[in-house]
Amino acid sequence: MVRSIEDYQKVGEDIFHKLHLATYPVAIKYIKDINTEIPEGYRRPIASGKKMSICQAFTQARRFGEKLCITAADNFCTPATVGHGWVNISKEEFIESQVRQGWHKDVQSETRRAERIYDKNFKNAMALGYRGLVCSPLTETAIVPDTILIYANGTQLTYIIHALTFEHKKKYVINSSFEGFGESCGKGGFIPFILNKTQIVLPGAGDRSFAGIQDHELAIGMPANYVFYLHDNLFKSGKNQGLKFPLRQLIPLELSEKITPGFVYMRELIDKKLNEEKSIQ
Repeated sequence: MVRSIEDYQKVGEDIFHKLHLATYPVAIKYIKDINTEIPEGYRRPIASGKKMSICQAFTQARRFGEKLCITAADNFCTPATVGHGWVNISKEEFIESQVRQGWHKDVQSETRRAERIYDKNFKNAMALGYRGLVCSPLTETAIVPDTILIYANGTQLTYIIHALTFEHKKKYVINSSFEGFGESCGKGGFIPFILNKTQIVLPGAGDRSFAGIQDHELAIGMPANYVFYLHDNLFKSGKNQGLKFPLRQLIPLELSEKITPGFVYMRELIDKKLNEEKSIQ
């Protein structure tokens, strides 16, 4: 089903309000031609003599409603530029840059890292020919996005995960690894676009240093059209049991298996098996 820009704007508005998000979902589009693919009304930081990291652009979009374009020239976070494949950097040059950063123990550590992420990811990203991205609040997007990035607290993220796994379809399965670097820009934006897979984001060093991420904030990045599946299944998990919205925590003095039908069913099975074991003894 082909979705329009208006469809994306509306679903962004609905999810924002239904989940009571603190900030807007972010719409992200990756571009190859800087001269023709930047929508009207989107600005480049360098046009005003400034630079900005990708995670800062996401913050400006989700918190203040800005529409931005970030390219290699706009982005002061040079590892992210390389990670997105916007310039051709050799593995040796990448390793040297990271050794100078001192993020990891030594040259051997950075070489092992480069063999994993440069050879398998960055080198391939460079071959794709992308040269930048544009981002805005999903509610005001001027383009059909490639990725949607939603920042949320732990409870809101649980509802989102429940919705995406409601049918346990392979397409929507979430598998994420974590490194503490490149989380919002790489994991939240680019990987869902390139691999067509949803990623959980634990905001990393750049997010926390540059982008004003709050301690309680997590995020999830997904291929843009997944947002409609999320919307359709939001709050369906458990029906009238368990987690509801707002969150209803069970804190009685005593709990029993009677709290849900599934617990009751499993209790009956367990009791039956325990009785069978007793009769054998």
